[in-house]
Amino acid sequence: MSGLLFGERLIDKKRITKKQLQKALDRQRLHGGRIGSNMVALGFIDEDDIKDFFESAPIVPKTVEATGLEFSFIVDLISKHALNMGEFSMPEMAARTKLTLAVVGEAIDRLRHDQLVEVKGASQLLKLTYRLSLTEAGLKRASSLLEISRYVGPAPVTFDDYRNMVEIQTIKSIFVDPERIRDAFSNLVVNERVLENIGPAVSSGKAIFLYGPSGNGKTTIAETIGRILPGSIYIPYAVLTEGEIIMTYDKASHVAVKPQHSANTVDQRWVLVKRPVVMVGGEMTLKSLDLDFNEISKFYEAPLQMKANNGLFIVDDFGRQQVDPQNFLNRWIVPLERRTDFLSFHTGMKIEIPFDQLVVFSTNLEPRSLVDDAFLRRIHYKISIDHPELSEYKEIFQRVCDSNGIAFNNDVFNHLIENYYHKKNIKLTSCHCRDLIELIIDSARYHSLKPELTKDTLSTAWDIYFVEM
Repeated sequence: MSGLLFGERLIDKKRITKKQLQKALDRQRLHGGRIGSNMVALGFIDEDDIKDFFESAPIVPKTVEATGLEFSFIVDLISKHALNMGEFSMPEMAARTKLTLAVVGEAIDRLRHDQLVEVKGASQLLKLTYRLSLTEAGLKRASSLLEISRYVGPAPVTFDDYRNMVEIQTIKSIFVDPERIRDAFSNLVVNERVLENIGPAVSSGKAIFLYGPSGNGKTTIAETIGRILPGSIYIPYAVLTEGEIIMTYDKASHVAVKPQHSANTVDQRWVLVKRPVVMVGGEMTLKSLDLDFNEISKFYEAPLQMKANNGLFIVDDFGRQQVDPQNFLNRWIVPLERRTDFLSFHTGMKIEIPFDQLVVFSTNLEPRSLVDDAFLRRIHYKISIDHPELSEYKEIFQRVCDSNGIAFNNDVFNHLIENYYHKKNIKLTSCHCRDLIELIIDSARYHSLKPELTKDTLSTAWDIYFVEM
């Protein structure tokens, strides 16, 4: 979210005046920083105001108009649900559609008026206890609706509501301090220089380029960044735009968390999740960055970058995807700069979606062999992850031994360094520690022995692990 947009939202909420916003923008130009911090410095708002703003929950739509959806769309969605459910009650339908009882009741009243739904029974003379089902005419109509779209899920939110929520929950609102960074990476051995660079990079919300020789923790570092992203966000089950439904909530990408607010105060069409972490590797194609239309179900699944909004998108092994690196970057050069992306429906119609995510590229290839200087300039944070120093390698080796219940032997370790790495002119690589110890464990298990770190077991593991001609 831009500072100007944030300020305008605060003006709408009557938290600041237009004159105060202008003063904050003037101060930002002089001193830098985020617009919210400048407003706090000027005394216009306090930190709690910022926190409240960026933790806003979607409000329950108590009327059909408040849902943003056409009444006919709601009626049709309920008809399709009714076809699958057979007999149902209003509370059951509300739970399926994630709409309020008031909205569901109004839609059912219309269906009953049109003789598409009938009452089958009731435990009391209360509408909430009615057992309902489709009439013969209702069954035929619902079946014909499924031919148009087989979407039968929670009611979608409007695209405008989705875009507004992404802006409120922007990744650029997050902040991580040195303590949080050190705590998150405490189980890893990471060079001090790298830690000092990662903190500001994450807090900036800008793209990060991790590069260096393979096997030294780039992927692990990227995944750890995902675990330190603070806060949770709301993701809609689905979005409706231009008459098309886009499924956005994906259990593979989104981890639901316990709601912070009462269910009665939050629009149930949204799911509270941890900030998403989406990772792609060599399997990624440009097609995965487009809307995926299902010819049978007649609705769309959101592309990966839409699922990653307000979170982290990791492009692992960059340069080894099933697409030319330059073509991939050309596809994303506008989103990375302007924080918006364009998607096309199968009809050819285009929509502009928010592109609000921390993007981490990870590669063991030479950066300039993948992209030109013009693109590298657009990625402010380029962090080299190099081979570990001897002291770092030793600490990693000790930690791997400890975690596997193997006694660390300093003499054997020194033998490894002098007679293998130095004599064979092989560079220390972080993943070697784990891989060599795993080979020792595998051999010991096969022979029903307790795994030990000895010159012999290490020699056997080395000969299996490395290819020497």
